[in-house]
Amino acid sequence: MDATRVTEQPTSFERPQPGVDPAEARGALLRTQKQPAQQLGNPALPAQARTDGPSSGPGTATPCGKGTDGNGKELPVNGSEHSQPATTEPDAHRPRPAPEGIPAQPGAEQERAPGGQERRTGRGLPPGRPMPMRRDGDRLRFVGAATRRIARGLDLDEIVMGLCRATVPTFSDAILVYLREPLPVGDERPSGPVVLRLRRTDRIPQERDTDGVLLPPAFEPEPEPSVLADLSSLTTELCEVRPGGALNEVLRGVRPVFADAPAARAALPELLGEGGEGVVPGGQRAILAPLRGRRRVIGAALFLRRPDRIAFEADDLLVAAQLATHSALGIDKAVLYGREAYIADELQRTMLPETLPRPTGVRLASRYLPAAETARVGGDWYDAIPLPGSRVALVVGDVMGHSMTSAAIMGQLRTTAQTLAGLDLPPQEVLHHLDEQAQRLGTDRMATCLYAVYDPVTHRITIANAGHPPPVLLHLGGRAEVLRVPPGAPIGVGGVDFEAVELDAPAGGTLLLYTDGLVESRLRDVWTGIEQLREKLAATAQLTGPDHPPPLEALCDEVLDMLGPGDRDDDIALLAARFDGIAPSDVAYWTLEPEDSAPGQARRLARRALARWDLEDLTDSVELLVSEVVTNAVRYASRPVTLRLLRTDVLRCEVGDDVPQLPRLRQARATDEGGRGLYLVNKLARRWGATRLSTGKVVWFELNPG
Repeated sequence: MDATRVTEQPTSFERPQPGVDPAEARGALLRTQKQPAQQLGNPALPAQARTDGPSSGPGTATPCGKGTDGNGKELPVNGSEHSQPATTEPDAHRPRPAPEGIPAQPGAEQERAPGGQERRTGRGLPPGRPMPMRRDGDRLRFVGAATRRIARGLDLDEIVMGLCRATVPTFSDAILVYLREPLPVGDERPSGPVVLRLRRTDRIPQERDTDGVLLPPAFEPEPEPSVLADLSSLTTELCEVRPGGALNEVLRGVRPVFADAPAARAALPELLGEGGEGVVPGGQRAILAPLRGRRRVIGAALFLRRPDRIAFEADDLLVAAQLATHSALGIDKAVLYGREAYIADELQRTMLPETLPRPTGVRLASRYLPAAETARVGGDWYDAIPLPGSRVALVVGDVMGHSMTSAAIMGQLRTTAQTLAGLDLPPQEVLHHLDEQAQRLGTDRMATCLYAVYDPVTHRITIANAGHPPPVLLHLGGRAEVLRVPPGAPIGVGGVDFEAVELDAPAGGTLLLYTDGLVESRLRDVWTGIEQLREKLAATAQLTGPDHPPPLEALCDEVLDMLGPGDRDDDIALLAARFDGIAPSDVAYWTLEPEDSAPGQARRLARRALARWDLEDLTDSVELLVSEVVTNAVRYASRPVTLRLLRTDVLRCEVGDDVPQLPRLRQARATDEGGRGLYLVNKLARRWGATRLSTGKVVWFELNPG
């Protein structure tokens, strides 16, 4: 007989990459005797032969997947690693991709009796059933392919599924995977007993072979009815590992064991529950493999083979150990990765406002989109801060970078902006102090920011910019314009003055603040994106007509829809403000001299305003509270005191003076002559508060009308 080189087929689920020679490391070249194709152990997997010259024998396979049938007719080329003969069934049902079997091996024909039966069992092997791994090379190639498949998974479910799909049916006919509940993370030591949960089961359907074709009657296996017939009979999904128990001893041993070993026989009832060991075939057809992570055992895997298949061998314990080790380490890393992603996501969410306030005269909506789902941290932020006098500060900023450091710097700058807003500083002063704070954090801490203050009474907005894209104002008639604000230098440059501009904010208008991720990408520059945003806003406003502005939430969604498939290069923060304003007829404003007669004058003015607004039911409460607050202001003020009433969904009263000290609520003693005014305000008002201004303070309270 002539000798030729036979290319072994790897036991892997992977398809060959373009340009890869099947004779490379994926399939080792072994020397063997040339045999006719009909003598091979598995007729469904013809051996691929590689000869130095043309071959014409009926049992010779041609290179590149070409072959001939028994009549010498050339078979078509198949793009996979294993050339398969064409089936006569055009639409064969395939519940999963058919895995490759173990290649034909020298001496395999000795394992079969005449007539195609296996000598060990006396049963026939159905077409497509993987041949037993008879050489170390087969096991090495299988382990290599299986570990590559397991390593491709990023999360817990992908890794467990990779383990199941890599082992069934090539290595085992069924597998059960148990994991700790809950899974420990890193170095933490979970308290309480160790509990295992059945995470996943996988097996070959009994009625079909590995190619998804119904088995002929001659090849139907005859296993015991309870063996591998229905893994769903395992009703016990949770099992507690008892200290000192048989299962605990097997898991502590770390090494895989055959199920017929004394320790495993005692551990299986504890793992599978009462009657669960009935699904385990007899003999060495089951392997129990502990799954050990970096520091502790995190679960177990049970590999099962049908009785009609040859039993596991001693070397298969090494294969099971490799699969268990790679799977456990992958699960450990996936859990750590999931914890890191959770921490990053929580950090980002806590840096942003959970809910937006509802200030008087303005409605707000926001959106935040990270650059990628796998990295949800970044430096973009937005905020809306209520200010004295029913005003509101609108802030949007962007710290350079996409990391935990950027998110931390963003949090510090946002906190600084909130503190500065509480001092009621002008927008340009807020940016100046933010610039100083960024320089204190480091020399390379750069950020852009836009700070705007809206006054619903005057219908004006004051804006200061620090290197941020300009806002877009959508008017009620549908016209969208890019506001002309001084660009300014980014925060962190240092030594730069910021300039503020005051613009009209008409009722019904919508101001859109955003970060550069919305308008800039690899496909377009900033100004092209800003123009597209302006056109998108104008087109959306046309849908609702000139007299009705578009709904705020729907407008934000429409703006984000302008992003194409390749436009997500950066985080996106979006803040939309709809200006409703407060009508002049709903505002009453007076200036009172700091005299003893001021409280009585304030009561008379408030009574007249309430009568004009048909709110006489609140007269007694308003007169009492106004008298107490004005009395406290006049006692310490040296300049005129201001009194303002605002009628919106609530009645708001504001009293301002030039004294910076804020009043504090305290419990007056029985011998005290004063100190009970704020106690009455706290009891009768819906809400109240005091805010420090650059020129003094404002004390305010609110009452529900009616």
